[in-house]
Amino acid sequence: MRTTPRTAPVGDSLSAREATRIALSSQGLRGPRLAGGPGELVHRLRGVQLDTISVLARSHELIGYARLGSVPRKKIEEAYWGSASETFEYWSHAACVLPLELWPAFAAKRRARAARGFRWHQLQDRERSCADVISRLRDLGPLTSRELGGAKRGGAWWDWSEIKIAAEWLLDVGTVVCRERRGFERVYDLAERAIPASLRERELDDQTCARELVESAGRAMGIATASDLAAYHGLRTITVRSVVATTSLRPVRVEGWRDQAYLAKDAEAGLRAGLRGRTVLLSPFDSLLWDRARLERLFGVTYRLEAYVPAHKRVVGYFAMPVLSKERLVGLVDPKRVGATLHARHVVVDDARAAGLIASALRQAAAWVGCEHAVVDRVTPTSSADALRAELIE
Repeated sequence: MRTTPRTAPVGDSLSAREATRIALSSQGLRGPRLAGGPGELVHRLRGVQLDTISVLARSHELIGYARLGSVPRKKIEEAYWGSASETFEYWSHAACVLPLELWPAFAAKRRARAARGFRWHQLQDRERSCADVISRLRDLGPLTSRELGGAKRGGAWWDWSEIKIAAEWLLDVGTVVCRERRGFERVYDLAERAIPASLRERELDDQTCARELVESAGRAMGIATASDLAAYHGLRTITVRSVVATTSLRPVRVEGWRDQAYLAKDAEAGLRAGLRGRTVLLSPFDSLLWDRARLERLFGVTYRLEAYVPAHKRVVGYFAMPVLSKERLVGLVDPKRVGATLHARHVVVDDARAAGLIASALRQAAAWVGCEHAVVDRVTPTSSADALRAELIE
């Protein structure tokens, strides 16, 4: 296996290690930190997944922390939804903040949702409810679902009000857009007002939409198979295969990968990037981890988020965060904040030599979220417990 960086463009094949380096560099996790700071995050990653779970911090904040270090959380939020942000929210890999420039490329998805004619929440009177939302937004400006008339009927979180369902349906089909959040609540606005005309009037057919999303995914991942490219923006693999030859992605073979891989333009520059010395906890919703099969190919590890697994069946913990150190995933940490203390409820150490690295990552994460202390509750294997705790208190 090649161990020294290449100094010339790659040929038709890559070693497994080179593929990992390219992937990390493309994701902003290897080499120099993003020159544009928080403002570059969405543009570089081509999508930041949103989720309501907040353990150490909300996932979209953790994405910035992993790449930028202890940047103030407010600055990360402003990069996504601030007055100068160039973003919008839509369904990509999942619910994501996306670069505004991708608005035209999601037209095929908006058309498909409109053709399907429904979402999992049903509207009792679609025409009237949608007209009501549009009218209020036109008259009153951007509004949250509460300001529109209420997010819920009063029951469980999924028991949405008619007005909330209408607003989400209008977002699905592109009449309404979210370019701002207040207190993590979506703020709805009319696309005709919130999306620049130059983007709104750029009408793309389905094939062109697919080609632009494949280009976007390839740029974000650096090196990827057709199924990897499909997962990144929520396309079908057959769709990717139908357009990939018309993109700038170049077919290459990767050592140990069964399927054909595709290399993004200029992605081999990642082989020349220096290694970053920092060890960091990654959100389970980090775009590096979106595709578990890809994760196993890149790092040789199997990972499962257990937040949706019944408590008695969890092996690691509710929100186990992989620990990235340079080019390796060296362990898992299941964190919980209790007052001013960050508890590592369970730490899995994959390599006994990584105890010090994991301890350092815990101390840094604790300081970032304002905790004064970090403690470890349980360690697997137990033989690593003493070393980890000793490193943590140094």
